[in-house]
Amino acid sequence: MSKAKLKILTSSLAGCFGCHMSLLDMDERWLELADLVELVRSPLVDTRSQSRCDIGLIEGGLCNEENIHLLLEFREQCKILVAVGACAINGGVPALRNRYSVADCLEAVYLHGLNVTQPQIPSDAELPLLTDKVYPLQEWVKVDYSLPGCPPPADAFFQLISALHDGREPDLNYVNRHFD
Repeated sequence: MSKAKLKILTSSLAGCFGCHMSLLDMDERWLELADLVELVRSPLVDTRSQSRCDIGLIEGGLCNEENIHLLLEFREQCKILVAVGACAINGGVPALRNRYSVADCLEAVYLHGLNVTQPQIPSDAELPLLTDKVYPLQEWVKVDYSLPGCPPPADAFFQLISALHDGREPDLNYVNRHFD
């Protein structure tokens, strides 16, 4: 008797979408996973199921109120939550702003930035409020696994998903993830 397919959700918060590109880089190994997993909701597929899932893969840090809201909802839908990439784990490149106040960042970009012709800080009610800093996911929710890298290599995604499907503890050892 075959095991049921693992249901996987993926999402992206404050990041560059590079982790999703690396997930796609599994190339033909997706065919090996086709009978094992189902992407029930992801920016990579057209389906938008609202059902709960077995594994949630989420990249990006938390830089605004909308990111936090999405993360809290995402966590509720996942049995296992995996923080994917440097931005999700420690804030990554977006967290470089953490040494400055939000006001200083906005002024530098919108008032004093290169090629600014009409200096004005956006204040539209539709824009999500920036948080005081960029937060890693584990500061807001329980994270079950962290898949480091910027981005993590495709092999790491394949090993993680295969191990979780087989009921094994994923091998997240550094030697399985570095590029040098």
